[in-house]
Amino acid sequence: MKVVIPGGTGQVGAILTRAFVREDHEVVLLSRSQTTRKDARVVLWDGSSAGDWAAEVDGADVLINLAGYTVNCRYNKENRERIMSSRVNSTRALGEAVAAAANPPPVWLNASTATIYRHALDRPMDEIDGELGGNEPDAPEKWNFSIDVAKAWEDTFFAIDTPRTRKVAMRSAMTMSPDRGGVFDVMLGLVRVGLGGRNGSGDQFVSWVHEQDFVRAVNFLIEHDDIDGTVNICSPNPMRNREFMHQIRKAWGMPFGPPAFEWMLEIGAVFLRTETELILKSRRVVPRRLQEAGFEFQYPGWPEAVGELVSRMKR
Repeated sequence: MKVVIPGGTGQVGAILTRAFVREDHEVVLLSRSQTTRKDARVVLWDGSSAGDWAAEVDGADVLINLAGYTVNCRYNKENRERIMSSRVNSTRALGEAVAAAANPPPVWLNASTATIYRHALDRPMDEIDGELGGNEPDAPEKWNFSIDVAKAWEDTFFAIDTPRTRKVAMRSAMTMSPDRGGVFDVMLGLVRVGLGGRNGSGDQFVSWVHEQDFVRAVNFLIEHDDIDGTVNICSPNPMRNREFMHQIRKAWGMPFGPPAFEWMLEIGAVFLRTETELILKSRRVVPRRLQEAGFEFQYPGWPEAVGELVSRMKR
């Protein structure tokens, strides 16, 4: 099987590449920078216009688009333009390549985000009954920007006419793996230096997915040609931030972590050149469509998942 992954040089792309290569599949990464990889072939593209890279899409078995400028940054004007255009333009360019292909890929999985749902403390958000955000009167403007990006991303994706290609928008939660520099590595780093307490009130929910379940979900979506549209990829058990951080401390053997109040997080975000939305917005997302289709999670609960992740990091 030939798998083409635009934007596949990041953490999630590395997770998928490792998994596909283990199964002896051919992996082609579309990247804006020329790099040499032992596990995959890297092809240059600009992420916004047609080029020789389109030949890789023609005849591919699977297209998985992960392209997009990192959201782990300050939301100034320049970065907002990069975040929005990198997602919309790359998706549009891939759509043109798929439409022009003599043998288009049978399935196209496009990254999206669980952030598209509203700040939810009251009830879980699924693909059927979940409420998209953007209309809450008290939501911070930067949170609404992230929702606008997610909506534009999905609108662009589904507006493309691909009669021979099934399309799935993956509304993914944070993918937890022991990779250096990944989101779990950052969280565990706080615990290791004694700073792994609750963030803000600690009442906000954290949606997450273990890397092995993410890979299994992607393969499930590839194999089940009756599934299209939007699909949440996340554990069925989102957890409040205070308990989420407690379980990381417990797994590492750190008995205490001081809380980080909102004003402290805002100051820290400036120095770390990021935004507090990533940890303060409540993402209470559940994978209704996956479960109704028969998908079974290997790590449905955070205590078991974090224990496995910590054990691998210690090794």
